This record gives sequence, structure tokens and C-alpha cells, in this order.
Amino acid sequence: MSMPQNAKMMCVHPSLWGDDLTDMDVYQEAVEYLESQQIPVEVEADCDVLEEDVFQEESVACLLSPLHTDSVDFPDTPTLRSPEELLERRLVVLKGVLESEEIYLNELETLLMPMKALRASAGTSQPVLSSQQFRTVFYQVPELREMHQCFYTGLKLRLGPYTQSESRSGPGTSLHPDQRPLVDQDQRPLVDQDQRPMVDQDPGRERSTSGETDFGGFELTVGDLFLKVVSQIGVYRGFIDNYEKAVEIVRQCTDSDHRFKTLAKSMLSTNGSDKTRTKYTFEALLYKPLDRITKTTLVLQDLLKTTPEEHGDYTALQEALRLSRSFLSGVNERSQCKREVTLSHGMRRQLMRDGFVVDVCEGERHLRHLFLYTDLLLCVKLKAAAKGKPVHYRFCWYLPLAGLRLRWVADQDQSPDTNLRIHTIRTKMFLLRQQLQQHTGRFKGLAVRSRKKLEQMELMLLTHSPVHRLELHSFSGKSHSLLLSSLYELEDWREAIYKLTRENIETVPPDLLTLTSACVKLRMTQQPPLHSKKTGEEEEASLCGTLSAAVHSASGLQQPACVYVCVEVDGYEFYDQQANTHSTVHTLHPHWDQELSFQVDGAQHLRVLCVSQSEGGGDAVLGKASVKLDATTLQKRWRRQTLSLGQVEVTLSLKYCPHPLGPPCPTLQQPVFCVPIGTVAQQEGVLVPHVVRCCVEEVERRGMEEVGIYRVSGAASHISSLKTAFNSNLREAVARLRRSEVNVVSGVLKLYFRELPEPLVPTELFQSLAKMLDIQDLKSRLVSMLSLLQSFPDVNRHTFLYLLHHLQRVSERREVNKMTLINLATVFGPSLLRPPVSSLGYCGPTVDISQEVVVQVQVVFFYLQCNNLPAVQITAPYDSDTEDDTHM
Repeated sequence: MSMPQNAKMMCVHPSLWGDDLTDMDVYQEAVEYLESQQIPVEVEADCDVLEEDVFQEESVACLLSPLHTDSVDFPDTPTLRSPEELLERRLVVLKGVLESEEIYLNELETLLMPMKALRASAGTSQPVLSSQQFRTVFYQVPELREMHQCFYTGLKLRLGPYTQSESRSGPGTSLHPDQRPLVDQDQRPLVDQDQRPMVDQDPGRERSTSGETDFGGFELTVGDLFLKVVSQIGVYRGFIDNYEKAVEIVRQCTDSDHRFKTLAKSMLSTNGSDKTRTKYTFEALLYKPLDRITKTTLVLQDLLKTTPEEHGDYTALQEALRLSRSFLSGVNERSQCKREVTLSHGMRRQLMRDGFVVDVCEGERHLRHLFLYTDLLLCVKLKAAAKGKPVHYRFCWYLPLAGLRLRWVADQDQSPDTNLRIHTIRTKMFLLRQQLQQHTGRFKGLAVRSRKKLEQMELMLLTHSPVHRLELHSFSGKSHSLLLSSLYELEDWREAIYKLTRENIETVPPDLLTLTSACVKLRMTQQPPLHSKKTGEEEEASLCGTLSAAVHSASGLQQPACVYVCVEVDGYEFYDQQANTHSTVHTLHPHWDQELSFQVDGAQHLRVLCVSQSEGGGDAVLGKASVKLDATTLQKRWRRQTLSLGQVEVTLSLKYCPHPLGPPCPTLQQPVFCVPIGTVAQQEGVLVPHVVRCCVEEVERRGMEEVGIYRVSGAASHISSLKTAFNSNLREAVARLRRSEVNVVSGVLKLYFRELPEPLVPTELFQSLAKMLDIQDLKSRLVSMLSLLQSFPDVNRHTFLYLLHHLQRVSERREVNKMTLINLATVFGPSLLRPPVSSLGYCGPTVDISQEVVVQVQVVFFYLQCNNLPAVQITAPYDSDTEDDTHM
């Protein structure tokens, strides 16, 4: 099978596959078929018909590209969109061009505004600019304004019937566009004012009578306008050749003349339809025409892609694009001045950081390469090398750092469909990984294909799995959202951007084409972080099995806060690579003793972050650290260590157990209600379940002076809702617990003990406890009952003691909350202690219902009266061979 001449590469887009395994198989078969035909396959996270914001850097609502294809990156002529869709998108592009032209003309007007005064002062004894300097600074600017004014007027007139908003006067004129004749530079009419300007007036062009091309907007022709303005682009040649001299004069005069300095640093221009005013420097405005050349070429590419081949504009736009590219190529070869723009205080633009992120646009995810420069963020799209074509980038958007605001949004839950899709990808990856291991050393060709498929799956996962959102808000109102898989990496980006934004850098608009082209040479990150590209030696030094991290406590907080710890691991993302502890109560000394477990394959690093959680939902990273994982030092026994996360220190224990891994399965938290307490404690790696500890901590935080606490019930529906949350997501349940009424919190605790399959006090001890209540000597009774307490199972004993200590503290406030020890014993006794049931095989003596209640209340009341209750142990000891207190 021969490859079509115009198809150098076929691109396979992951959005073509569905939500089930069958669709995934179809997708894989498509990839394999293309590879079997020697057609290189490029997997893309998405493909845009148009790059966003290539025509201007300010925020323009309807500019150029809300347009995206759902399939592949085509040549200039799209083939998978209907003519109606293309024309609809073409109209959006043209409206964006019109608004962008208006802004550009306003900027040229602003640049020319002081020209009259400066010309007049040139003939005085103390000129601001000499006559020669005046001519150099404004060289060709009036001609550029006139050229674009003519283009803007013509385009506005033709788009008039298609524009829903009210007509506005063109920049620099008081005459309404509909009243102003469309003229060229020699003041000759371009169209007959009696004719509809948007209709193609070419009598030789045949109209379709079959209805195939009879779509709204098909009669709109603008190709002649673009061809005319591009044919006059030579005006820019003189401006470009003169640009360096003009900028040098502006800099010299700014430094030497306070009058010019005041003028050069406070020039205001109106931005488009919203009429907001932007402050520019003189040099920034002089740069606008240079910036315009690049954008003209880019927008012509976009316009051509949305123009059907049978449209009357197609040929004219092709010629306009050819002329624009030819001119731009010559400019790039002759001029280096655009690459050497000086920022404020002599600083030059430098690349500070780059990496791959997921850009969210209109609900769609796209894998992008993000570049952080000293004064701006540049987002581009990586285009892999094709036959006869090197790796290159396509511009997406950029944001100046000056005035940029950052907002981190805590991880969001994925939809069930997305979770199913991610699980499907992970399963495919796991199977491919197994194939690779089986084919190592033999079947080399099959191993290469399996590795390539694994890389494709990793790219899909890299696009669909990230949940940590970093929102970027520009002072101009423009915003972008980035998603990252790692909170650690997100914090690295946030810190780097925030540091530069604090320096209040003056932004000189970049030459987007040159800056984008330079990304290939400047980039420090060559490709997305694909674990499948790791070498054999790197994989041998990694962990494969179960890695457990028990997070104990943190210290060093500067002020009380609700804090949680996030733990991340790297390696193949077959399984979840991140887990968080629950959030503590408001405290200076957070304590968790919570065990987090990871199934890892290829893990080499563990990252720990301490995060403060405010009531408003805004989280802030207090500190972070990364630990190198070494299989030779980690063992099956716990190893305790303290990590330094800046000012905060976190104490945790690590344990690693190597073993073969099974296929990934959806991670579902085991329920805690209606489950034996020993089972829950074993799952959590504790002696007191988290649901008990969290409820107690919350009551002690804000319920100790609540009248009737534990006696007054909360809303049953809210209690039930929290029960469901604890059964499915501990972290989410704790967050909701913090926001719930305190009587709802106390109700959850009572419900937990009431719904235990076996009571907290073992049933077989009921009769023994009842007999001990008959012991008249209080001292003897105390010794007997404390002795019997030691026979409880460990989890039952420590949970019971934990609750008793808490209820004693509640009773200490009985003057306010009206809850005495006997009141608390009456509330909790029936839930904590139950008599044996004869139907379940019990053959001993039974008690009547009245005696049963008395025993339940009196046993708990007696224990509550004890002043020497044993100490509580919340977690089992993390035994280890050595105690490692090294701060890392």
C-alpha cells in the first residue's frame, strides 16, 4: 500500500475511542494497522484547527479559536467537518480578526497621538525630539495605520449583516462604517455602495443550484481584502529596517529627557468592544507592528483551514498566505532585533522552567508544553518529528507575568465515566507491561511494538488522569486552567511563577512565531514524563510491590491550622500514586497516625507535602520534600524518620514489601459502619478507628459547651449522609464533618457504636461485669473491673478507653453543657454493652430487659468514675530494627 503524497504522517487521536474495552481494541487495531503499512503514527492529546490567541495577546472573547477538531491535525484543507461547520467557524475567526484589528488600530492611534506635539517642538530651541529623531521614531507608522484602517473598514462592512452586536465607529474616525465609503489608499471606491458588500460580485463565479453549497455565510467573501492588505505588506519592510534605530532613540530620550520619559511610560489605549484602557510604554507600542507580522501569517493559516475548497475565497487566501510566509521568511533571515527585546532595568527574556501540563479549554483536555520566561508564560503544542520534518511547536497562548494571579484548586473527584476510562487505560498498560517483560531478550520486534503502544497509553493517561488544578488569571481578564498529576510538581510551578510575578516585570509583547520556534532549542524538558522510556538500569533500581507510609505527626507550624499530609510516589501509573491523610482539627500540633498504602511498579521517589486547609476551601502548601527510595534500606519492618519540609517537620514510618503485582482494580474504600471494629482497625492500621477519633476531636473542638451534647440529636438525614461519606471516602467525610452541626457529629459517633455487629464491650463479658456490680467493696470492685478490662481485645480496649477519657472531659464542663457522668452513661451504655442472645447459641442465665438496662448504664458509669483509667494507645507500635531520626 503506497502512502498518499500529502500524508506524511497519520495522527491517531485518543478521543476516537470509547468508554469500553471494545472501543479500546478498535483503537489499538487502528494503530497497529497504520504501523503495519509503514505509516508513522503520532498520538495526540488533541488537535486544534486553530491556535488560540495568535492574533493578539489581550483577552478577546470571540477570538480565533474556540475551535478544535476531535480527530487529527490535517493539511490546510479540513476533510472531517461539514461545510456548515466550517463556515460557522470561519465566521467566528473573521469576527475575531475584526476585533483584533480594532485593538491594533487603537494602539497605532495611541502611538501617533503625540506626533503632532513632538513635530511642533522639533522646531523650538528646546525640542523633545529633533527633526531627524522625529522622522526615525514615527517612520512608516502613519502608512501602517492607513493600510490597516482601509482593511478594517472593508472587513467591518462585509461582516455587518453577520454581526449580532451593534455597529461601532471605526478607530480613529467619527464616521459610522456603514456611512463611510470603502476606499483604497488612492481614495478609490472598492465596492459599489448600492451593492451588498458581503456578496461575491464576481459574475464569472457560478452559484450552486443543487443546494450543496447553499449555506449561511457561503456568499461572504473577504479573500480580496486579505490579499490586498498582504500585497501592501512591504510597508512593514521599512518599519522593520528602521525599528532598531527608533527603539534606541526612545531609550536614549527616556533616560535623558524627563518630558519624554513621562510621555513614554504612560500611553493609554482602548481595548476593543469593552472599552477598557491599557497602559503601554512607547517601546511596547513600537513593537506592536513587529508582532503583527507574525500574527498575520498565523491567522491566514487558521482562516484557510476553515474555508472549504469550493469557496470563492480559497484561492485568494492561499495566495495571501504564500505572500505572507515569503515576507516573514525574509524578515527572520535579515533581522535579529525582535529576539533581543530588553525588558525593564536592562533585563532580557530568559527561559526559567519548562515542562508538560494539561491545558483545559472549554471542558476539553490537551497535553501542552509550558514555558516560563522571566516575563511571560508560553503554552505551545509539541508536534513530533515526521518524515522529512523535524520536531517543532505550535503556538497556543501566552500570558504576561505582570499582574498575573494564581489560584490552586484542591483535587476534584473525577466523574464515574472518567474513572472507568482511566481504569481501562491502566488495565491495557498493565497487560502491555507484562508482554514487555515476557518478550525481553527475544521477539525484539514484538517488544518494540509493545513499548510503543505502552507509550501511547501513558500519553492518554497523562492527559485524562490529572486532578490538581492551577488557575491563571491575567489583569486583562484572561484566564487559563492547567492540570497536573502531581501536587508536588504543581507547587514547583506555582512557586516559580509567583516569584517572578512579585518582581512586577514590565512585559514587552513577544514575537510569538520566533519565540515559539526557539522552544525546540531552549527546552530543558525534551518529552512528556513517560515511565516506559526508562532504561533497564533505572527500572532495576526501582521498587515493585507494596509501599506503606504511616504518617504520625507534624511540628513547626507557625499558627494553628487544619492540616493534612499528601504522599506521592512515582513509577508506572497502573495504580493510584497519591494518597492524603484526613484533615486535623485546628491545632498547632497535628497528629494522624494514619497508614497509607501504595501498589508500586518502578517507584524511585516518594514526595511528602504538608497542606493547610482553610474553612473557605483554599489550601496552601506549608512545605514539601522528596525522598529517594532505596530497596536495600527499606525492608518489611517499619522504618521511622522525620522529614524536614522547610519550617515544618513531618514524622512518618516507611515499610516496603516486594512482590509480583496483579492487574489494577478500582480503588474502593472499605466501609466502616456495620463492620466489626477489629476489621476496620486492621484496615486502617490503628487501634482506634478514624471515625471515632475524628468525631471526638470535632466535639472537643466546638461542642464541649453545647447544652445537651450527646443527648440532643442532630438531623437524621445529615447523620445518614455522613455515614455514607465515611463508608466511601474518609478524607471527604472528615471535611464534611468539619462543616456539620456539632449535634450531627455526636450523632455519627453514637450511630457508629450502635451499628457495630458486636458491641464494643465483648458480649461474653456481660455476665461477669453484671456480677462485679454486686461487689460491695468499691476498691475490690474497681480492681476486678479494671482487671477484666485488660481481657478485652486490643482494639476494643483502647477504643473503649479513648471514649471514656473523652466523656470524662465532656463531664468536666457539666455546669455549662448539663451532661453529668450518669447522663453520659445513660446515653452510651446500651450502645457499648449488650447481653448475649440465646438464639445465637448462648446457654447461660438470662436477664430481663429492666435489669439489662441497669447493667449497661451502671457498668459504663462505674468506669467513668474511675480516676486512674489506663492510658490509651491509638496506634499499634511501628516496630523497627533501628530508630532513624535523621532529618532529610
